Amino acid sequence: MPWNSGADGPSGPQNPWGGPPGGGREPPRGGPRGPFGPNRPLNLDELIARAQAWMRSFQPWGGGGRGVGPRFSGVRGIALLLVAAAALWLATGFYRVEPDELGIVTRFGAYARSTPPGLNYHLPWPIEAVQTPAVTRINRVDIGYRSGSDQPDDSGASRDVPQESLMLTGDENIIDIDFAVFWRIRDAKAYLFNTRNPEHTVGQVAESVMREVIGRTPIQPALTNARAQIEADVMSGEQAVLDAYGTGVEITQVQLQKVDPPAAVIDSFRDVQRANTDADRMRNEAESYHNDIVPRARGDAARIVAEADATRQAKVAQATGESQGFLSVLRAYDAAKAVTLQRLYIETMQDILSHSPTVVVDDQLKGIVPFLPLIGPSATPDGAK
Repeated sequence: MPWNSGADGPSGPQNPWGGPPGGGREPPRGGPRGPFGPNRPLNLDELIARAQAWMRSFQPWGGGGRGVGPRFSGVRGIALLLVAAAALWLATGFYRVEPDELGIVTRFGAYARSTPPGLNYHLPWPIEAVQTPAVTRINRVDIGYRSGSDQPDDSGASRDVPQESLMLTGDENIIDIDFAVFWRIRDAKAYLFNTRNPEHTVGQVAESVMREVIGRTPIQPALTNARAQIEADVMSGEQAVLDAYGTGVEITQVQLQKVDPPAAVIDSFRDVQRANTDADRMRNEAESYHNDIVPRARGDAARIVAEADATRQAKVAQATGESQGFLSVLRAYDAAKAVTLQRLYIETMQDILSHSPTVVVDDQLKGIVPFLPLIGPSATPDGAK
C-alpha cells in the first residue's frame, strides 16, 4: 500500500505514517504535520488514511503507538476538546422568550430574575435554569363537564362529570351545574413557586366557591334570573381565595354553561315549571284586570259623588231662592195686602191657564156645538182660548 512506505531520509520530510525498518512505528518528529504530507499526488485511499491518522494525533497516546508515552499533540487535543466542550456548555445558556411569555430564571432552584421577551442568556445548567410561562394567554378550566377537545378519543362530544356538577341549593334541592372559569397569569413568580399545580388549584377553588354560592341560593332563582349574580359572586369569591393562597392567578370570567335539575327528575321538574309559569300568567292576567277595573270603578264613584254634590248644591240654592222669594212676597203682603192678593191671584191664574187647555164661551150665546179637543194638550203649546 502506498501509505506503508518508509521515511525519505533522516534529514528529508518524513511520512507521518512511516516507521523504522524494524517494523515499529514511532511518531514523526519533523516534516509536515498536516494529513496530506509532502506535495505529491495522492489517491483517495491514501487521503482518507492520512486524515484518519491526523485525527488520531489528538488522542492522548498519539495515534496508538506501542509503548509510547503522551505526546505534546495529545495534550493540545485534550485542551481543544475541553475548550470546545466549555464553549458548547456556555452556548446552552441562550434562550428565547416569546412575545406572550415572561422568562423566570432560577439559580440552583431559587428565583433569580425575570427576563422580557426576546433573546436572553442565563448561566447554563445546573447553575441556572429558565421557565417561560405564557402571561397574556387566557386559560380555561371546565367544571362539571369535559369538552370534546379534552376527550382522549377526540370524538368532539362533551362528557358530564356528576361528582363535580351536582350541588345542593339553599332550599335543599339538587341542581346540575356546568361552568367554565377563564384565568390568566398575573404574577409569574408567584404562579411558579407558591403552588404546586396552579391550574388544578383554580379548578378546585372554583368548585368549592360555586358550592358555597349555590348553597345559599334557592333553586328557582338559580334556574332563572340569578345566573348573572351567581357568576359575579363566584368570580369575586374565587379571586379572594386565590389571592390568599398567593397563586399569582387572575380570574377574568366565570361562565355558566348549563343549570338544570338532575337528569332523573328533569321531566317532573319541567312539569312543575310549566305549572308555575301558568300560575304566573294567570296571576299577571288577574293583576292586569284589577289594574283596569279598579281605576274605572274609582272614576265612576268619583263622578257619581260629584254629580250628587252638584245636585245637592243646586237643590239647596233653589230652596234658598224660593225661601227668599216667599219672604219677599210676605214683606210685600204685609206692606199692601189687597194689591198683593190681587197680584197673587193673577199670577196663579196665569200659571194655571198657561199649562191647561181652556175654552172661554160667552154665556149669552145659544146653540153652541160642543168643542171636542182632538189634539192633546201637549200638542197645543199655548192652549185654546
